[in-house]
Amino acid sequence: MKMKNVVYLIVVALLLIATRAEAQDSHFSQFYANPVYLNPALAGSAVCPRIVVNYRHQWPSVSGKYTTYSASYDQHFNALHGGIGVLFLGDRAANGTINTNAISLIYSFHANLSRKVSMRLGIQATYQQKSLNYDKCTFGDMIDARYGFTYATAEQIAHQTKGLADFSAGLVIYSDKVYGGIAVNHFTQPKESFYDSDGAECRLPMKLTAHVGGNINLKSRLKHQKSFGDMSLSPNLIFQYQTKFSEGHAYTTLNYGLYFSCYPMVVGAWFRQGFKNVDALIFLVGIHYKFLKIGYSYDFTLPSKKYVKPATGGAHEISAQFDLPCPVKSRRIRNINCPKF
Repeated sequence: MKMKNVVYLIVVALLLIATRAEAQDSHFSQFYANPVYLNPALAGSAVCPRIVVNYRHQWPSVSGKYTTYSASYDQHFNALHGGIGVLFLGDRAANGTINTNAISLIYSFHANLSRKVSMRLGIQATYQQKSLNYDKCTFGDMIDARYGFTYATAEQIAHQTKGLADFSAGLVIYSDKVYGGIAVNHFTQPKESFYDSDGAECRLPMKLTAHVGGNINLKSRLKHQKSFGDMSLSPNLIFQYQTKFSEGHAYTTLNYGLYFSCYPMVVGAWFRQGFKNVDALIFLVGIHYKFLKIGYSYDFTLPSKKYVKPATGGAHEISAQFDLPCPVKSRRIRNINCPKF
């Protein structure tokens, strides 16, 4: 079977899995500054060893603190014909009322489809533990109409800690100038409820991500190395879909983004919207100098005619990437020329 037919079958399989999709995952606005979280197929995409750390503070003006952080390591190995990655993720919701910790191991197979086009196919295995701080919860039977919270609750929660195994997959196809991919997270839909019920609402719903982008060189002096003053534009589009996160409504977003790079500086802007409402404008500034990349972004929440949005304070996000020395043999592998933030 020709390689292009294999790729076609893989894409169809991922799309068929995604059509079964139905809680909303944590998200980062610096999509490519957290590559293996965006798509497991991006493990090893930089070829050389890469360390990435991310921190996000969501809705700082809302009562309670919502923070998400992650750290990852990935690298391409010629002997394995692909990349290996490990990802740590932590999420704290409502001042630690609900806490999520996860660790993922990723393998991404690499193949050349032609002299100019390559493919990476990734599979991700995750162990996730979610815990509930019962002492921070309040229930309706605790409220006295006159004196407020005065009673002990009769509400019983079967489990205050829940562990589960989870699996995801992704595909990326790229050349020197364009790239695109698809990822399906949680395709086994493991049960994550703190209760013993087994309905569809108790399972971790699948998430579909599709992304595409390109690079337009405006000014470049050296072909294989960045130099001061090199300029480029990078337009991008990211689609994400995850159902039944709130009253049966799907979490569906379109993200349109554009980066402008004048080495070593990068600025970017994204517009995020659902099919029925606008969401936010995202502004980014970063620096990419040799082995180090540091970025800061801010999500500015937009008013919507359909939904009344409180003063959330948007979201702040910080990322840092460290590119380590590359083995000589691995330099022959084509890397993905995608955005750094």
